[in-house]
Amino acid sequence: MAKRRSRSSRYRYRTTKFLLLGGALLVLMGVGGAFVEYRASGYSVAEILNYLDRRVEGHPRLEKWTAPVFAGIRAWDGESAFQAQAAQPFQIPPPPPRWGPVVSQGAEEQALIQPYLPDGWLAPPGPVRHVLHVGPSEPIKSISVAASMARDGDTVQIDAGDYHEDVVASWGQNDLTIQGVGGNARLFADGSSAEGKAIWVVRGGRIRIENIDFMNARVSDRNGAGIRFEKGDLWVRNCLFFANENGLLTSDEEHSSLVIENSEFAYNGAGDGFSHNLYVGKLKSLVVLASYFHHANVGHLFKSRAIRNDILYNRLTDEMEGRASYELDLPNGGTALVLGNIIQQGTDTENSTVISYGEEGMTGPDNALYLASNTLVNDKEGAGAFLRVPKAGARVVSVNNLLVGSGEYHVLAGLVSSNDRSADWQAFYRPLRQDYRLEAPVEGQLHYESPSPLLAPGFDLVPRAEPVAPRQVRLLKHPPVYPGALQTLAP
Repeated sequence: MAKRRSRSSRYRYRTTKFLLLGGALLVLMGVGGAFVEYRASGYSVAEILNYLDRRVEGHPRLEKWTAPVFAGIRAWDGESAFQAQAAQPFQIPPPPPRWGPVVSQGAEEQALIQPYLPDGWLAPPGPVRHVLHVGPSEPIKSISVAASMARDGDTVQIDAGDYHEDVVASWGQNDLTIQGVGGNARLFADGSSAEGKAIWVVRGGRIRIENIDFMNARVSDRNGAGIRFEKGDLWVRNCLFFANENGLLTSDEEHSSLVIENSEFAYNGAGDGFSHNLYVGKLKSLVVLASYFHHANVGHLFKSRAIRNDILYNRLTDEMEGRASYELDLPNGGTALVLGNIIQQGTDTENSTVISYGEEGMTGPDNALYLASNTLVNDKEGAGAFLRVPKAGARVVSVNNLLVGSGEYHVLAGLVSSNDRSADWQAFYRPLRQDYRLEAPVEGQLHYESPSPLLAPGFDLVPRAEPVAPRQVRLLKHPPVYPGALQTLAP
């Protein structure tokens, strides 16, 4: 009798062991299959493992079996070294020198942005009522005092220099111009804020801000911005947003528009992934021309939920020691023209995607992405996605783009691609310094192809200019010859 029980016990033990081993094998096969499938979608190893962690979370037995496997993969991939690096404080260097007086734009440069301006800027401005002068030797020495004195139609001129006191202000006027004179006026928050939100809060009619630097905004909710734009039509030109928790942050006011020109956004972000160099809400329209976005702290270089986006001849480059997530994020789709930009993902990014479109769902009335004559660079090793469109419901047209590094397009549906070419780093003059001018004889192997007007009715996909470091633009003297953002060859 004892022998029967012993044999029965051994049988049950072996059966149980077999079932457990079989179950573990099936789990590992499932994990392996998911790993392979997810890897094919262009995600990094770290992103795949984070996804699998979430899938097995709450299942103790699965967690017990998969934990050592995942740990081994992470060690093999070097993620621990990456995590150790990411845990280091985000280093913010001294700010760049203030810009001197800016040369006025010529008629051709003004004509470059004119077709993209929203209706709010097409009507001519009214006559200037008064000019208020602000500066150490002026009658008005405080910016906050000038803000309380300004009326509709006024111009506020701020002498170039560094300002540490009474710099925060709220502006609610119409047809107001605020400009640094003799160079840029640099405003340091130094712990103060307007309405607990930003250095400046803007909620007027048409307001133009020129030649102003916004530095070091911090507030209690870690959302302090250089400018908090809440309502109206705002045009920002030749401004610097540096080391704020958000560079420029807007509301979701659907009748408002924002224009950004020749400006720089650098080292902004609270490090929480929810604050960015530029974060635009559900505005009616956004136009960004000849600007420079770099070195965001964990957040995105450029994020916009606007219904219409025109992103023209900019440099979005995270460079060495940058920690940006996406370089360009359009999470709600909408209509977007991305033309003539240099967009580069650095080696220290936490994300494998360079451009993301519609990740949170297509909420615009029209959803179309036109990607033309851009130089897209992925310096992160391993898998990557130059473009990720994970949801259906949008038209995606990609023409004459130059793709550099590992990665490909991951578009669920609706992609039309024409003359998108790949190039190695050896094709460029100084790629480690983000100088992506083509060198001979490589440029002879790359040729521009004129896009059919039928690809994008109502949109011009032919570049008329090219970005110039740090935040300028050069008009093209001849039709484009090469794919990518730059037509000027290396010397």
